[in-house]
Amino acid sequence: MPSLSTANGASVSGSPMVMPTVSRSQTITETGCDMSIPNTGNREARPTHPGEMLREDFLPDYGLTVSGLAAALGVSRQTVNELLGERRAVSPGMALRLSRLFGNSAEFWLNAQRAVDLWDAAQAIGSDVERIKPLIVA
Repeated sequence: MPSLSTANGASVSGSPMVMPTVSRSQTITETGCDMSIPNTGNREARPTHPGEMLREDFLPDYGLTVSGLAAALGVSRQTVNELLGERRAVSPGMALRLSRLFGNSAEFWLNAQRAVDLWDAAQAIGSDVERIKPLIVA
C-alpha cells in the first residue's frame, strides 16, 4: 500500500479505507452497524442569524464596511444595515448575491435563515403545534 503525505508533512499508510455505504432506507451503515443519530432534540439557543455571521465573521475577514458590502452586492446601505441588524431575512435573491460575492453557496445562506425562521416559529407557536394530533395511516 503506498503512503500518503498530510498537509503537515506526516505520512500515512495502512490498509485500504472502508467507505460507509448507504442502505435503501438512507441509514448510513459501516460493516452492518447502524450509524444513524436522529436529530430529535429541541434546540435551546436561537441559531445564528445570517446577519450576525456577516457582521462578526465575513465583514472583518474581508475588510468590508457596510457601504462596501452594499456596493459589492448592488443593494442599498439600508438593506445591508437591516440584514446586519437582524431586522431583515436573507431572501433567495440576497442569498445568490452573497454566495457569488463570498464564493460559497446560496444554500448556505438560505439554510442559515431557515434555521432561524423555524426556531422563531417554534417559539411563537410551539404550544399550538404540540396540540395537533398526528394522523395515522389507515
